[in-house]
Amino acid sequence: MNTFKRVVFVLITALVSGLSLFAQPDRWQQRVKYTMDINMDAASNRFAGKQTLAYTNNSPDTLYKVFYHLYWNAFQPGSMMDARSRELGKISYGSRGGQEQLDWDTRVKDRILHLKPDEIGYQKVLSLSMNGAPQAFQVDETILEVKLSKPILPRSTVVFDMQFEAQVPLQVRRSGRDNPNTGVRYSMSQWYPKMCEYDYEGWHPTPYVAREFYGVWGDYDVKISLDKHYLVGGTGYLQNPDQVGHGYESSGVKVTAPAGDKLLWHFVAPNVHDFMWAADPDFKHLIRITPGGLVIHVIYKNKNNEARQDTLWNILADAAVTVLPFIEKTFGKYPYKQYSFIHGGDGGMEYPMSTLINGPSVGTAFHEWMHSWYQGMMGTNESLYAWMDEGFTSYAAARVQSYYYETRLQHDPGNAALKQIVEKQREELPLHHPEAYGAYFSLVRSDLEEPLTTHADHFNTNFAYSIASYSKGEMFLNQLGYIVGDSVLDRILLEYYHLWRFKHPNASDFVRVAEKVSGMQLDWYKEYWVSTTKTIDYSIDSLWEANGKVNIRLKNEGRMPMPIDVLVKYRDGSKEMAYIPQYLTFGEKPVEDPSVPRTVFTPWKWTHPTYVFALNHRLTDVSVIEIDPSQRMADVDRKKNKLDLSGVKME
Repeated sequence: MNTFKRVVFVLITALVSGLSLFAQPDRWQQRVKYTMDINMDAASNRFAGKQTLAYTNNSPDTLYKVFYHLYWNAFQPGSMMDARSRELGKISYGSRGGQEQLDWDTRVKDRILHLKPDEIGYQKVLSLSMNGAPQAFQVDETILEVKLSKPILPRSTVVFDMQFEAQVPLQVRRSGRDNPNTGVRYSMSQWYPKMCEYDYEGWHPTPYVAREFYGVWGDYDVKISLDKHYLVGGTGYLQNPDQVGHGYESSGVKVTAPAGDKLLWHFVAPNVHDFMWAADPDFKHLIRITPGGLVIHVIYKNKNNEARQDTLWNILADAAVTVLPFIEKTFGKYPYKQYSFIHGGDGGMEYPMSTLINGPSVGTAFHEWMHSWYQGMMGTNESLYAWMDEGFTSYAAARVQSYYYETRLQHDPGNAALKQIVEKQREELPLHHPEAYGAYFSLVRSDLEEPLTTHADHFNTNFAYSIASYSKGEMFLNQLGYIVGDSVLDRILLEYYHLWRFKHPNASDFVRVAEKVSGMQLDWYKEYWVSTTKTIDYSIDSLWEANGKVNIRLKNEGRMPMPIDVLVKYRDGSKEMAYIPQYLTFGEKPVEDPSVPRTVFTPWKWTHPTYVFALNHRLTDVSVIEIDPSQRMADVDRKKNKLDLSGVKME
């Protein structure tokens, strides 16, 4: 390349890069760099810790205080988690099979109240300094408040040094030890003093009451000293695999156990917002390497030595390899070099580069892995936008699971059990996610629904939180596909990934991406579906013939407006789709099924309770009329959505 061409190339490259950067959302992020040394005593279930935290204030604000999370202090009698759980357990939200349904989180119930001194959890900060100067601090249960001796100026970095000690709680919620269900010794999540997030809305010192997290992205360097018989897995890249062994060692390497009773595990994790690990002396370790080089670790305990359990965990490991290409094509590339599925916890709980799961369910595994996108990479404030994490993850996991079973059946077409699963999926997915819709409809009927804008810990019931965050959040995306078209939704999700990963997006950020990609106005959708509990209820009101055309009148009996698809089937076997845009969108979705002719009518204004449109057919030609045959629209009374005239004799 000659000099002139090289200069032109550099200029063009700089220009294109500048345009690309200009198009990116401009939102500052705080930054952390943790270096931690942990010395674990398995006999007492306690450990001593040293933490050095380099904290960079990228905000335009001067910080006069900082806050840390001390999550394990929740596992003490009388804590906020304990009190809240016991209060919710007094609430009844109906009956099932003659049994009263109480609003317990069944994993917690009143168990914290009965923990003994050697079973509680705690994190005690022994000393804390900033840039070498001791700092005064105050602990209020799960929050440590530090009033700084000197403020942290904008765009500056300070270093906090901390000495702390902790006791691992008996397994109650997410983290802990000696879970009787799994037999796993240590599930070490929320295990270290963690800096709270400071963002454009200020500090978020959210006490640990029940659920959801928010963290600062950064780099972790963690050394764990533990009994040499334990196998450890978790977040990050193991730096000394040939010294620890346990299946991590390089091929052909003979591992020699070090002298002494303990082994040092050294992990490094770049650009993550948390760090989890788990350990057990009887863990088994499976490894799979995908064609792209991603290393999948599956670490589990088979406490009863059942051959079936080994088979299921191996199926899970193979499933991860199978679905990764679909995941990356549909939702964006996984940015790390490893992922670990680790037996532990009390259900399924996501962490960067890893998850804790209490069994080898591929459905649970897919859900937790997809959290790597909507929690691990997006890092949305889960306390405020739990539905953007749990709901989006549920939507994605359903699609991944559908792909997985379809792919397995292709390779094993004679498998009757697989065929049954796939036939059910083809009937249900990806159009209307029946479990999510069914749960949402039950919530509407219960009169316990609260807006999705409710803080995760502030829902009046666990029942309402769970369905809102998981099911209604899942439906937000699926129903958005109905509004803009499923192919457009796929483009929206990829653009959301490209623009907002590692930037803590909120609901408005997502909607703006959806508007730019679709060319439609969608703020009304967020307003109704997220900020209210108004419901959708359309019906076929009447039909008649005038001037040789069939006239169809629809009625909006609900409080939330929507665009309307109406499929009309004629007695001669032909079909026609009538599409009525919602006025508020100022646009229309593309044709979704080219095999069915579509007629676009004038938009329906939400102020008008009825809408009439005419088709170029006689009334006697009509066989079936159906509003939203895809059932993606969450109409609360679908019985009024379909009119079947096929058995009616018309003169």
